[in-house]
Amino acid sequence: MVVAEEKDELKVKLKEIFGYGSFRGNQEIVIKNILSRRNTFVIMPTGAGKSLCYQLPAMVTDGLAIVISPLIALMKNQVDQLNAYGIDARFLNSTLSKGEITRIRKDCISGKIKLLYVAPESLNKEENIEFLQKVNISFIAIDEAHCISEWGHDFRPEYRKIKTMIAQLGTMNVIALTATATPKVQLDIQKNLQMEEADVFISSFNRKNLYYEVRPKKETKKQLIRFLKDHKGKSGIIYCLSRKKVEEIAQLLNVNGFKAAPYHAGLDPDVRMKNQDNFLNEEVDIICATIAFGMGIDKPDVRFVIHYDVPKSLEGYYQETGRSGRDGLEGICLMFYSHNDLNKLEKFNKDKAVQERENARILLQEMEFYAESPVCRRKQLLHYFGEEYKEDNCGMCDNCINPRERFEGSQFVKIALEAVKQTNERFGLTHLVNVIKGIEDEYVKSYAHFDLAVFGKGDTEDADFWKSVIRQTLIYQYLEKDIDNIGVLKITKKGHAFLKKPHAVELAKDHDFTTDVVNEESSERTPINSKAYDERLFEMLKALRKQMAKEKDLPPYVIFQDPSLEEMATTYPTTKDEMASVNGVGMGKVNKFGKAFLELIQKYVDDNDIETAAEVVVKSSINKSKIKIFIIQQIDRKVDLEEIAESKSLSFDELLTEMENICYSGTKLNVDYYIDEVLDDNKQEEIYEYFLNSDTDHMDEAMTELKGFSEEDVRLMRVKFLSEYAN
Repeated sequence: MVVAEEKDELKVKLKEIFGYGSFRGNQEIVIKNILSRRNTFVIMPTGAGKSLCYQLPAMVTDGLAIVISPLIALMKNQVDQLNAYGIDARFLNSTLSKGEITRIRKDCISGKIKLLYVAPESLNKEENIEFLQKVNISFIAIDEAHCISEWGHDFRPEYRKIKTMIAQLGTMNVIALTATATPKVQLDIQKNLQMEEADVFISSFNRKNLYYEVRPKKETKKQLIRFLKDHKGKSGIIYCLSRKKVEEIAQLLNVNGFKAAPYHAGLDPDVRMKNQDNFLNEEVDIICATIAFGMGIDKPDVRFVIHYDVPKSLEGYYQETGRSGRDGLEGICLMFYSHNDLNKLEKFNKDKAVQERENARILLQEMEFYAESPVCRRKQLLHYFGEEYKEDNCGMCDNCINPRERFEGSQFVKIALEAVKQTNERFGLTHLVNVIKGIEDEYVKSYAHFDLAVFGKGDTEDADFWKSVIRQTLIYQYLEKDIDNIGVLKITKKGHAFLKKPHAVELAKDHDFTTDVVNEESSERTPINSKAYDERLFEMLKALRKQMAKEKDLPPYVIFQDPSLEEMATTYPTTKDEMASVNGVGMGKVNKFGKAFLELIQKYVDDNDIETAAEVVVKSSINKSKIKIFIIQQIDRKVDLEEIAESKSLSFDELLTEMENICYSGTKLNVDYYIDEVLDDNKQEEIYEYFLNSDTDHMDEAMTELKGFSEEDVRLMRVKFLSEYAN
């Protein structure tokens, strides 16, 4: 193998091929190590130039460099970039035709190709092993090496076979690279690849330009739209838990005027590739992607990464947020957090093998600690990857900018350390909390830990409090994780010194997300929180409604119902389109009654310098619209209501609810053909007269007044009444 060894020659090649004047961080020392034909293990955060560590050596050595990568998207992205530099690089994976594969094999054997990206599944095929045995291979690089470890976040069984596959290709140096590896995962990677003797290069995990924030999952769509309006035109990635949610959020963003596209494994490969290219070429600003399907996007100017749903692990979270601000400029990392997401992820793990399920549970627990902890987010992340962050305030996370309430916690730290010591440093968080709380579960009983002096010493505080104390004690390095026994905690030298001579320790109270979360899977007519609206404006809107009702000789509720007025007093709509998006309104009602209300709101907004609906209203793509259109069309055709309900598997009650929603949104429904069949003229007139003179259309009051009528009949007449007077 011919090697370019001189430092100056490397820099010349760096400038000549890639256009860079100098190396970053550990790049140069890593490259020289690879060129010396030594096994090399590189741990370098996303955005630090990890790929260059094997791309440059591939260009200055004889032969073909093989890069094993798990992500089809990343392969394509990197090959496109290398081709743009004039480097002949290709990928070999399941997206290629037989003809394309044959051409690539021929070019590899002839020496034309310098870099070949291969999926582990492709490398495992016998015909590919046979063809690669004929090729002059310079070295093998294993990208995303954390996939080897069952303790990691993206475990791929195929990665465990890589060492066996490499052995069939002959003796050559191996380079393993990853952006995310805890000390435990690092050990596992080296053992599996049998490269314990490899030179290890660990760069700092601290991405100084990234801002980290966790928000409660409350009115998430509204928060998301507001955030994106503040960052209009900037490039970003939004991660969701499911393919369905990816599609839904992408559609929501497009409806609200953003250029967004979905990206997940369920899309047709051509569509997925087109969406990726559009993102890279700035045809779209935002990509919505599943957490499960890795986004191999090497785009330097991603300005924000949003986790709409909670990731499965801190490794995954760190890697995904690392795609933001790779050029060293602004990078915002925002996560919406709820316990409900953790519960969903727990359910996904229920069919896994026992050990795998336990590993996944511990990873989720770490995610929960991170989200709810009051400690500097940067300090937590770096600690998780085995790096100490010595600053007290990073100034670039929500916990440092808006610190939580603090308290003197030395007595609590002492109890936590005593619990670890008295249980002989053999247990994890849950057991330690049970001992401190004095809870006699089966493990406490089997180890007779109810006899310990520390047992029950913290029974006045709840379990979440003690989890937080132990977690903070770990982050402040009085405790450490046992690298050989996952989940087990041990006392550090610092912890032993504290037990001998305790001193003041400042702890902080965790975030409480339990009361803040709103279920977003609710019905279309979401109730507005009564405390959220502008009460003064609400009263003014009510007064206007009363005045208009009097002029038109109608009950006030016919014009707009209270929930609609409450939403107007929350979102301040000042255009017809904004008002039409208010629940229970619709363009029909806006055209009929809206002008005076819009004028009143506009004046109120101007007088009080208020943020308007343009900033906070989320336009809905209304995924229920198909059924509504169907109902309207069928009623126009005078189809029997029972038949309409049956054709859509609705109960008659559910059909009536849909019809009421249609009317409340300003659309007329002429149901005379049906009502005339079930109610005579006198009965219709009696109910009609009631609604015309009533102050409310609430069913409870209507049924009290209208004796002898069924609720179905009254609701049908209410639909008729609203259609004729309100729409």
